[in-house]
This record gives sequence, C-alpha cells and structure tokens, in this order.
Amino acid sequence: MAKNKTVETRDSVAAFVAAIKDEKKRNDFSAVIDLITKTTKMDPKMWGTAIVGFGMYHYKYDSGREGEAALLSIAARANALTFYLGATFDKREELLLKLGKHKVDGGCVHIQKLEDIDTGILMKMVKNSIANKKKLHPDK
Repeated sequence: MAKNKTVETRDSVAAFVAAIKDEKKRNDFSAVIDLITKTTKMDPKMWGTAIVGFGMYHYKYDSGREGEAALLSIAARANALTFYLGATFDKREELLLKLGKHKVDGGCVHIQKLEDIDTGILMKMVKNSIANKKKLHPDK
C-alpha cells in the first residue's frame, strides 16, 4: 500500500511563512493562520513542505487505504492562497456566494488577496468544513 506524501512534520510554520518571498502574500497567509487558529483553537502544523494544516482525522477507504489528514489545510501557492475545505459541507454554495472574489476548483477555494473576501464568511466555511470532516470521520 502506498504511503501518503503529505504527512504532518515537525517543520516550523513560522519559518515556512517567513520564507514566502512576496510580502503581501506572506502577510495575508500569516493573518489567515492567525484567524484560523483563533477560530478553531487548533495550532497550525506543517504538512509536507508547503501546506499548513489544522487538526487531524483518521480516514479509511473501502479499498483498505487509510491514514491521517489535516482537518483543514491551507497553502500559499504562486497565484493564490489555497484553502482545502472539501467539496461538501453545510451551506457551502450559500457561503461561497457571499465570500467575495475567489475561484473554486473541486474542494479548494483560491483567493488572491485577503481584502478581496469577507473573512467572517471564510471562517464560517472553515468551521463548517471541519464539522463535516469530523462527522464523516468520527474519532473511535
């Protein structure tokens, strides 16, 4: 069975953020980490080399593949801040309509700048996404 490539590491989130070259993106990413930490009461952790995750859940597919994943993940990609929220959670479409300027690709939401969106709506999406993953993958 193949192992997951994106696993929690002991790498420093602060060092990762400090290494983001674009100052605006670095500041926005740092602000998002702070918002999510305050909203979820979960500490940010590095997952792989370029993803910041919050919380963890265990999954097991019908195929037998299983592992751990972050309840919520974010990344500072070349063209956008990417939020890995999942394709299904409570009020997803309604909240996306209120979010502000963004793009959606499957379970990911991409934003260019933090000021382009309503961060209150984003945090509702974060909470709903986490609640959905916890419901789908309850702790045993």
